[in-house]
Amino acid sequence: MLFTLLHSPWQCDLNSLLLLVKEGDDLLLLQDGVTAALAGSEALQKLLASPATLWVLEDDAAARGITAQISTSVTMLDYTGFVNLTVKHQQQIAW
Repeated sequence: MLFTLLHSPWQCDLNSLLLLVKEGDDLLLLQDGVTAALAGSEALQKLLASPATLWVLEDDAAARGITAQISTSVTMLDYTGFVNLTVKHQQQIAW
């Protein structure tokens, strides 16, 4: 399943989202959700402990001026990669 986190981790129930993810799932951070991938953040530690593969939409991080602050433990993704994730997963949940 593809999960997309569009909201800041401080404005959503991140813990509930993490209860849903399973091995083989992908979690894409986009829009304000990219702030969850800030290096050293509590949200990032929670996300990295989940079984899902974590991705960040590069353009959204750049639009917020935080590209250099995104953890190197997270893979940046362009729009082509985003489309590839949507093709890979028939089921998707936006959070």
